[in-house]
Amino acid sequence: MPSYAKDPSCTAMAEALVPLLRRTCHEGAGGYGGYYQVNLEDEEAVGLGGVELIRAAMRKAAKQLGWKVVTFGWIGTRHGTMVGVQDKREVPAEYRAVVDEAMNDKVRAALHKVWGEPGPAPVQRGSVTLMTQEFRAAVAESGT
Repeated sequence: MPSYAKDPSCTAMAEALVPLLRRTCHEGAGGYGGYYQVNLEDEEAVGLGGVELIRAAMRKAAKQLGWKVVTFGWIGTRHGTMVGVQDKREVPAEYRAVVDEAMNDKVRAALHKVWGEPGPAPVQRGSVTLMTQEFRAAVAESGT
C-alpha cells in the first residue's frame, strides 16, 4: 500500500477535516471521544483518491488533534463507501461522564430508530448523514 503522508491531496483533505473532527468531541469532553464517519457513493470516493487516501487523511487530521486512532474503510457496502476514524484514547476521569453521556445519547437515538418508537427521535448530534454533507463541502472548498 502506498504512503499518502506527503501526498498533496491527502494533506489538503486532512487540513479540511481537522475542524470537522474537533466538532465531534462534545463540549466539556476535553477533546476526547471523537468519532467521524462518511458514507460516499463508490464512484465519488474513487474520484477523491480512493478509500485509502480518505482513510489516510482522516488519520492525519485526527493525529493533529492528538487522537490515538483506529480507522476503517469499506467499498461496496449497502451504504456505498464507508470511511471513518475514532479516538481510542483512554478518557481521563474528569471527562468520563461527558463522554459516556454522549455515547448514551447515540445509543438511545439508534435504538429509537431500530425499534420504531413513536415520536421524535432523541437529538443526535453528528449523524453520519450530516458528517457526510460537511465532509463533501469541506473537501470541495479545499479544492481536493
